Amino acid sequence: MSKNLDKKSLLIHFLAGGGAGLTEALCCHPLDTIKVRMQLNKKSTRPGFLTVALNITRRESPLALYKGLGAVVTGIVPKMAIRFSSFELYKGWLADKTTGKVSTMSTFFAGLGAGTTEAVLVVTPMDVIKIRLQAQRHSMTDSFDIPKYRNAAHAAYTIVREEGFLTLYKGVTLTALRQATNQAVNFTVYQEMKKQMKKIQGTKDGQELPSYQHLLMGGISGAMGPIANAPIDTIKTRIQRSSSPEKGWTRLKGVVTNLIEQEGYMAFYKGLFPRLMRVGVGQAVTFASYERIKVYVDMFARGLMTADDKY
Repeated sequence: MSKNLDKKSLLIHFLAGGGAGLTEALCCHPLDTIKVRMQLNKKSTRPGFLTVALNITRRESPLALYKGLGAVVTGIVPKMAIRFSSFELYKGWLADKTTGKVSTMSTFFAGLGAGTTEAVLVVTPMDVIKIRLQAQRHSMTDSFDIPKYRNAAHAAYTIVREEGFLTLYKGVTLTALRQATNQAVNFTVYQEMKKQMKKIQGTKDGQELPSYQHLLMGGISGAMGPIANAPIDTIKTRIQRSSSPEKGWTRLKGVVTNLIEQEGYMAFYKGLFPRLMRVGVGQAVTFASYERIKVYVDMFARGLMTADDKY
């Protein structure tokens, strides 16, 4: 395969990933807002998923479920673009040089690399801004109830001005660990399921599976990561929400100790249900839309190449 074709292929994955990210954000953001509110709740009596959702809509309006969406959309499009294109890049590097085949282990490591890459480049600052916006408890229908952070850009500016630029990278290690494990499991399960589904149905090279199958496989693969790394996500959320000047191990130890002493070990799994819904449903939407958008982008690119050949 030529270098030009390699670049074209990566560009297709980049564009399809960005489009899939936008679709996923618009469909699933309310679930993420509920998850964050559940994780930040410090009361001994823990309200359930539906209670939190109803409280938000009743006290702050239904639009409050979309708090932080601007930060998410700004971040999720490049995040998904980077995720899918870097995964394909790492997968290509790890492929067998003779046969071109990618082993399950290579897929796993390509997923680890993709998760780490997106965490460092996009996810961590996006998460800090999003969580600060989502954690604000104010009514969006009351014009006199002015929040500290008005939107994603204002939140980023305020955080940098008051707490310094590095605050946007609070929890970067935990975020990288979460994203790496998520995407390693996510891509490995999805790719293996896709491989088996094509084998069972006798799908020929170049043919794609129906969208509903991508939706199902994406949902199953997406649910695996949150079950494994829920404590990491809860600790990360608490660290990113806090404006404490503590850093590194001291901050991590303080958050973990407070969680155990004040709320118990089960607090590490706060928000697991909405996170399962958010990530599971999100990955279902992401993979289904990614596969479909990729086909359209590829057809468009082929059309441009054919048009160029005529001239």
